[in-house]
Amino acid sequence: MLTLEQVKPIPLTEQSISQGSQIWKTTVHFKKGKKYLLLAPSGKGKSTLIHLIYGLRKDYEGEILFNDKKTRNFTSEEWADCRQKHFSIVFQDLRLFPQLTALENILIKTELKKHKTIDEIKEMSKKLGIEVLLNQHCGTLSYGQQQRVALIRALCQPFDFLLLDEPFSHLDEANIKAATDLISQECKAQDASLLLVSLGDRYFFNYNKELLL
Repeated sequence: MLTLEQVKPIPLTEQSISQGSQIWKTTVHFKKGKKYLLLAPSGKGKSTLIHLIYGLRKDYEGEILFNDKKTRNFTSEEWADCRQKHFSIVFQDLRLFPQLTALENILIKTELKKHKTIDEIKEMSKKLGIEVLLNQHCGTLSYGQQQRVALIRALCQPFDFLLLDEPFSHLDEANIKAATDLISQECKAQDASLLLVSLGDRYFFNYNKELLL
């Protein structure tokens, strides 16, 4: 269980909080195995929310709890364990290493827990149409191709919550459908939750709940 209790980012002004926000300054529970769509226009804190949950920022009021423990009190070791076993993420800016190949970027993640084999990675890459690009340096790939690399990387670890920050912005409809199918398959296999922040697009997921940020 992931819980936000009266959370508000300190830099976010009262005026910039959406009227009727179902996340900021309220209590919301995200349960394992569910799919959540978090909707907001630009400037309402979508990426900030993802970064707060993932523990990259602590500049907030209220409390974020994972399995009833306040995450602001996590040690660096607890955060490392959490990010290896419980939280996986696709950042809006992807955070790939351009000097490494697509496969090397993916292997950085999967080597930590040996969660996926090379054959499984190649099969996922084939489903997303980038199998032939695995040995190319990420810096030479288009942004849409890099997004698919980042998605596969995020799926190559155990997780209870998959955090997606505008992950399909440079993909066409066919590639988005392939990506959502793969994500849904992996979430179901791990009985994991999906938290997707979006400007408004709902893509092809069957959400359990939609929330206004």
